[in-house]
Amino acid sequence: MILPIVAFGSPILREKCKEISRSFPDLPEIIDDMFETMYVASGVGLAAPQINKSIRIFIIDTAPFVDDEENDIQPTKQVFINPKMIKEEGRKWLFNEGCLSIPEIREDISRKSEIEIEFLDENFQKQQKKFDGITARVIQHEYDHLDGILFTDKISPLRKRVLKGKLSDISRGKVEISYKMRFPKR
Repeated sequence: MILPIVAFGSPILREKCKEISRSFPDLPEIIDDMFETMYVASGVGLAAPQINKSIRIFIIDTAPFVDDEENDIQPTKQVFINPKMIKEEGRKWLFNEGCLSIPEIREDISRKSEIEIEFLDENFQKQQKKFDGITARVIQHEYDHLDGILFTDKISPLRKRVLKGKLSDISRGKVEISYKMRFPKR
């Protein structure tokens, strides 16, 4: 089922999400719905708060980056439950990020190039993996959502002031989008 994506300004996007157990109700359906919602919105990652659930889970599928000749990556499709960032290291690099909860805004964001993360997969099997490049970046972006951090929090105060009107418009639903959204001020 395609779910509405929560827009900028919604309080849930600022919450620190709670860990879940294997017995969390309807978890397989939630995961399936998250993938379906992400694909319809042409995203590469989606965190639970973006579908109005304050739980520590996010998904990624970096396959869309494979077609980009600048990226030499292996596509990664993964579910991350109760993740814990172990390390963020390597050189910092800028990349023009966007977010399904903040449509029509993209900004250059600096992040470390390598990460190590511990998590449970969709079968609640414990995993600890290292990722680099664009996959590490997507994971860091989605992981931030679980702590109530948005990519716009990582831009300069001047850029935030410049974007204030656009962000306000997004929270009011004054945005052209091709997917379902839930707006806080409509």
